[in-house]
Amino acid sequence: MEFLAGWDLVSLIKAAGYAGLFVIVFAESGLFIGFFLPGDSLLFTAGFLASQGFLNIWALAPLVFSAAILGDNFGYAFGKKVGPAIFSREDSWLFHKDHMERARIFYEKHGAKTLVLARFLPVARTFAPILAGVGRMHYPTFFFYNILGAAFWALGVTWLGYFLGATIPGVDKYLIPIILVIIVVSILPTLIHIIKNKEYIIAKRK
Repeated sequence: MEFLAGWDLVSLIKAAGYAGLFVIVFAESGLFIGFFLPGDSLLFTAGFLASQGFLNIWALAPLVFSAAILGDNFGYAFGKKVGPAIFSREDSWLFHKDHMERARIFYEKHGAKTLVLARFLPVARTFAPILAGVGRMHYPTFFFYNILGAAFWALGVTWLGYFLGATIPGVDKYLIPIILVIIVVSILPTLIHIIKNKEYIIAKRK
C-alpha cells in the first residue's frame, strides 16, 4: 500500500491490532491528546481491512463502538470534575483554548445534539463530551446521545469501509483517494465552523 501523507494507516492498523484501535478511538473520543488522531479515516480503513480478512468485522465493530462510548464517558466525567475552571487553563501542547472555545460555541448552538454532530468534526468530537460534563448535562440525556453518536460514527464509518471493500471489485486500488476524500469531507465542516465562529465572536463584540 502507498503512504498517505506520511501516515500509513494500513500499516498502523495492522501493527496496532484491536488493542491499538481501541486506545486510539477511546482517546479521540474524550482525551485532550486525542484531538489530532485520524478518526474517520482510521475507522474506514479498519473496516476495509476487515473486508479483506485482516480483521474480523464482528470483533471490530463492537470494539470501536464501545471505545467511542467509553471515551465520551471519560471526557464527560473529566469535564464534570474540572468544571468551568477548564476555560482558564493555560495553553499547552495538549490543550488549546481556541479548540475549546470553538467546541463551546458549537455546543451552545446545538445542545445535546452536539454529541452526535461533533462525532464527524475533528477536534470538536474530542471536546464535546468534556463540555457536556462542564455544563453538567443530565447523565441519561448525555448517555443517550453518546450511544447514538457512537452508533452513527464508529459503527457507520467502519461498516461503510467494510461494505465498499466487500462489494466493489479492486477497490483497494482506490483506497488512498477514498481516504483523501474522507479527510477533506471531515475537515471541510470544521473549516466552515471556524469561519462562522469568528463571525459569531465578532458580532458578539459589537
